Amino acid sequence: MARNKTRVSTANYVTFGYGQVEPNHLSAQRTGRIYAQLPAASNIQVLEQGQFVKYDYANNVVNYTGAGEWMLVYNEIKTYRNEETDADFALLKENFTGSVTSAYPTYSVDDRLMTPRVFATLPGDIYTTNCVKEDTLAVGDLLTPGADGFLAKAGADAAAMQWKVVKLTTMPDNQKAVKLMRIK
Repeated sequence: MARNKTRVSTANYVTFGYGQVEPNHLSAQRTGRIYAQLPAASNIQVLEQGQFVKYDYANNVVNYTGAGEWMLVYNEIKTYRNEETDADFALLKENFTGSVTSAYPTYSVDDRLMTPRVFATLPGDIYTTNCVKEDTLAVGDLLTPGADGFLAKAGADAAAMQWKVVKLTTMPDNQKAVKLMRIK
């Protein structure tokens, strides 16, 4: 299988493949605020590295509308061929089936469960990503998760969660990227 050289991400900053995350300093790795017990809501078809979701425990799903803070999607990357890279990985609903424990509502046999790993973040956290819904970025730009979980400039000035672009850089595969620091 040849590497996908087209952008399949809906994040504009991605050149090819899906969004990627390179953790530089994520406090969840020390605090243990890493969650991976709830399946994605049935209307979520794809979750990319670097998207944000709500951990909606009251409704037993990960979604974009639940109460609480936005959490960073950062899954263990699973690639199965030598030519595959981080850009080839995303959680695709069509690839996942699973069983549901009694703590969750009953799902039909046709439902596909996709359980993402999400990180709670704190001010001061730093990571590098290309999973941004903007065409161009500059040092100093503020970003916040939008209704689709992708970081964007829209509404960032007044948002409860703000990520500041602190450096223009690249991902390991040479795609353009930004280093972000959570400031609020």
